[in-house]
Amino acid sequence: MATPMVPPPPEMRALRIVEFNAPYELCTIPVPKPGPHDLLVKVAVASYCHTDSMVAAGVFKSKLPQTASHEGSGTVVAVGDAVSSFAIGDRVMCGIPLHPCGACDDCTSPIESHRQYCTQTAGHIGVMTQGCAAEYVVTDARTTTKLPDSVSFLSAAPLACAGRTVYRAVRKTELQPGQWVAIVGAGGGLGHLGIQFARAMGLRVVAIDARDDGLALARECGADVVVDARREKAEVVRAVQAVTGGRGADCAIVLADHAEALAAAVTRMHGTVVQVAQPETVSVPFAELVFRDIRFKGSVLCSPGESEEMVRCVAEHGVRVRVNAFQGLDRIEESLGLVRSGKLRGKAVIVVDPEQIEAEKGIGARV
Repeated sequence: MATPMVPPPPEMRALRIVEFNAPYELCTIPVPKPGPHDLLVKVAVASYCHTDSMVAAGVFKSKLPQTASHEGSGTVVAVGDAVSSFAIGDRVMCGIPLHPCGACDDCTSPIESHRQYCTQTAGHIGVMTQGCAAEYVVTDARTTTKLPDSVSFLSAAPLACAGRTVYRAVRKTELQPGQWVAIVGAGGGLGHLGIQFARAMGLRVVAIDARDDGLALARECGADVVVDARREKAEVVRAVQAVTGGRGADCAIVLADHAEALAAAVTRMHGTVVQVAQPETVSVPFAELVFRDIRFKGSVLCSPGESEEMVRCVAEHGVRVRVNAFQGLDRIEESLGLVRSGKLRGKAVIVVDPEQIEAEKGIGARV
């Protein structure tokens, strides 16, 4: 049994998918009970991600009703009996994989950066298990990350997926300080973070995006060069080559669907493309692979260790998460209106518990 310091209420409010391709419903449901390896987190902020739209559309065939959002932050209010690494009162960024098996090759491998690939989990919160768009959420202590005092709940919620995803993608470029990375889809929720992470690692950044707002955000986040993807492909390639000594970027990261061919084209001979976007199929001209020796590799979430490294990077380098905050779970349709408008800059988040936001100011949460 988990032993809370102050028992949570028996019921809570939660945003739920009760029917695919239909609006979220704000429901009153029982507060979940944490298991031995779990934490019960009082949610401060829940963030909206592109994956949420896929869940709502039934892409993952989630069992309904499904509480939304896999990006959350908050305060631990109960810990399971097997948990020794967290305590009640810890500020956390919620882990996404729930209950890794602990026995497969990825769980037991000496390569810590493979932990998140376990296929025998109970599911990902907000996707196959209940999510963060609620007053309380159960999250696995083994995949959850403590927050430095300087990192705010408003930043931590989007970092739970967007940050963990793009930070690992930048690491997987394996580039050295001074080398060039091209980020395709650089002006979105992942991209604006990827620019800042790359800069923190000493890389030079070509930001490529197809929206005016995205291009502007990429400039604000410190991209060395910004290129409009709406130009002809050959023009985009020439623009990248013009700033990289005629060679092209040393590596590219694909954050936009169906942009992999462009990413390959702007990458130098024998270079690497890190694929993050998830279209149904990835299509690249054979000449890029055969004649130019462009190599593709995929990337998913950070491992627990990489996640800890990411939040330290945020704290030490002042990485700024651009958020559009909406107060209260009942503001979901308003937030979705902004997401669907095409004018979103950064991430849309819902403040679930404003008291936690106010309280963390006293410990210096500022980024």
